[in-house]
Amino acid sequence: KLLALADEAAGLGIDMLVLDDGWFGKRNSDDAGLGDWFVNEEKLRGSLAELVKKIKAKGLKFGIWIEPEMVNEDSDLYRAHPDWVMAMPERKPIRSRNQLVLDIARKEVRDHIYEKIAEVLRDIGADYVKWDMNRSICDLYSRSPEIRDQGETAHRYVLGLYDMLERFTTEFPDILFEGCSGGGARYDAGILYYSPQIWCSDDTDPINRLNIQYGTSFGYPTSTVGAHVSASPNHQTGRSTPLHTRAVVAMSGTFGYELDPGLLSEKEKEDIRDQIHAYKANYDLIANGRYYRLSEIKKKSFEAWEFVSEDQVEVQVNLVVTDPQPNPALMHIHLKGLDPKGVYQLAYKTKQFPESPFLYFGSEEMGRRFEADDQEFTGEALMYGGFTFPWVIGDYAALQIHFVKVS
Repeated sequence: KLLALADEAAGLGIDMLVLDDGWFGKRNSDDAGLGDWFVNEEKLRGSLAELVKKIKAKGLKFGIWIEPEMVNEDSDLYRAHPDWVMAMPERKPIRSRNQLVLDIARKEVRDHIYEKIAEVLRDIGADYVKWDMNRSICDLYSRSPEIRDQGETAHRYVLGLYDMLERFTTEFPDILFEGCSGGGARYDAGILYYSPQIWCSDDTDPINRLNIQYGTSFGYPTSTVGAHVSASPNHQTGRSTPLHTRAVVAMSGTFGYELDPGLLSEKEKEDIRDQIHAYKANYDLIANGRYYRLSEIKKKSFEAWEFVSEDQVEVQVNLVVTDPQPNPALMHIHLKGLDPKGVYQLAYKTKQFPESPFLYFGSEEMGRRFEADDQEFTGEALMYGGFTFPWVIGDYAALQIHFVKVS
């Protein structure tokens, strides 16, 4: 099945396949195996290294999921070292998600975790690691001999985490590490020092993600925001959204897919190929351009944001309709960050999907107006006069257009 997924992914133009939870120990459910970082060859029907070779032979990179700071009680590690978990003296540790927290303030615990996971990474040649951390720390008590006062414990824990990350990134400089903590619960500059991108939230519903990514943008650049397209209806909210809309939202981040490509229609597969092409064509603009919020969150029936290249030549405007209304006023937005004296041409077809991203309700003349590639505006007009979008209908419709400075 994994090789079939790899075939589908390669056919879509996807760059990397990531193997999530379940590849290690006796991990047949979420209440066992965590902490036992050895490959379950029975489940994989062979070695992980051989599987990775076959996947890479298809032109894909390979990534893997780990959760080094956690352990299940039903694991070889816990049975051998029950004193390695964080727990108050003479009290049972608090269980969450069927797991306990390892005391990584202790060097011997860190050394064990590091060597077990590093052994796997040395063997398989991974390109990416997702470092997860899926529960809060309730029993903030350490048996580390270095701790003089338990008030140091939280700080010592984080120093232990940084020590492990330093060792991993030093030994494996070519692996991209992505931070994750139930999503974005540990989204901070300290983690970004070691992992240049962080999974922004486990909530992949694109309408919820608008709020999440809007808030994240106040503190962190777009290049750090882990964002993916997931299946619809969304598995967490049950909400159905267009594939195009999910892509527009996820493109304002690291961009990827969390779905089974074998379940997609041929039209959806073709759309995904176009989306991947569009993202790669605009990657530098999205990752390194200036980000502008064009609407206040929840103040209008749509959300809009913009990327502008440092030289003010390329502009990408994104818009998602969050609350479609009958007979609405046309959406009018003032762009930001342009060269006031420059002349900008509406040229979405140069780097965008082959078909128009617009949805129309109205005359053919209106449609022709917004599909014309020769419309030109001064930067001053777009910023102070604004740009009027076409009439958009449908549940959670999305638009993505480009302007290019021509003089």
